[in-house]
Amino acid sequence: MENNLASRLAHIAPFHVMELMKMAAALESQGRHLIHMGIGEPDFTAPQIVIDAAAKAMADGRLQYTSALGVPALREAISNHYAEKFGLNVPASRIIVTAGASAALLLACAALVEAGREVLMPDPCYPCNRHFVAAFEGKAKLVASGPEHRFQLSDQMVREHWTSDTAGVLLASPSNPTGTSIAVGELVKIIASVKERGGFTIVDEIYQGLSYDAPPFSALSLDDDVVIINSFSKYFNMTGWRLGWLVVPERIVPELEKLSQNLFICPSSIAQHAALACFSPEALTIYEKRKAEFKRRRDYIVPALRELGFGVPVMPDGAFYVYADCSRFTNDADAFAKQVLNDAGVVIVPGLDFGPATASSYVRLSYANSMENLQEAIVRLRKFLAQPA
Repeated sequence: MENNLASRLAHIAPFHVMELMKMAAALESQGRHLIHMGIGEPDFTAPQIVIDAAAKAMADGRLQYTSALGVPALREAISNHYAEKFGLNVPASRIIVTAGASAALLLACAALVEAGREVLMPDPCYPCNRHFVAAFEGKAKLVASGPEHRFQLSDQMVREHWTSDTAGVLLASPSNPTGTSIAVGELVKIIASVKERGGFTIVDEIYQGLSYDAPPFSALSLDDDVVIINSFSKYFNMTGWRLGWLVVPERIVPELEKLSQNLFICPSSIAQHAALACFSPEALTIYEKRKAEFKRRRDYIVPALRELGFGVPVMPDGAFYVYADCSRFTNDADAFAKQVLNDAGVVIVPGLDFGPATASSYVRLSYANSMENLQEAIVRLRKFLAQPA
């Protein structure tokens, strides 16, 4: 059987973060108390109004398959959300509800990525993005991007690295692992350059609701041909519910519907009916309070890490991550993260997963944890770093 495995598997690397989580779980099983700053998951769960909506859907027997495009009422609710929060007219007919942002990315890559074609993305970036491209036998072409470019692609990079084999770009704003967004002016130029070359632009906006330093913004305001990925996981605190959405040009909706019918049938009916409650005034008030709490944590953790000697060359403006330069302490971020786990009891993630450019010198820390735990993590890290080498 082993010899029958598809060759594409060779291009998909293990998710090292999850291996680190296994190590953490083993320590916790021995009674160790760990502070988790590893996994990118809100420490808040869905508000009660959303849970109640799920319970009502089950009690009412609304458990059947839905349309592959999603429950019409939810598509309309997302459309209204774009109108109310961003002032954008995004017809519900362009919105496809998916089984999480992962399914949205899978559908987008299935529809747009040809075998052997390249998709440009920054290094560092979320590892699964390049693996979705590889799953459809495309080639993720990582372009090293440092703090001077906010760890994002620039228009100049796109133009310099575009070849006859390039099909498009896959961006994330705000980004995992860096928490940085692409400047609007730069994004305008990138989209124009890609369009001029006949390519596609996919923008992952799953952290869009968690942007702290500028008014709410979506790339949909720049061009109707941009493919947008979004999710109920982060801002809406519904990670395990596995619900997301795509916004695509109207002309390709039937093609994506066909793919969704065959690959997924439909997203979870219960999660969809529950998600309708996310857009209620009660839920939105809760989400905005939680967003303010994430910003408060960011404003604590970044100066605290800098005071310890970590480099944070770019203030993260969104998501709940700090991408920190640890080269003052080590030239092996992977070994450093494991030592911090074992000796300090703090879970952080090495740059290894996010691309070779920053693999050895950066670590990602998530501040999706209570302020009390973040403060304790800084105490533990200070003690750890004070130990003689």
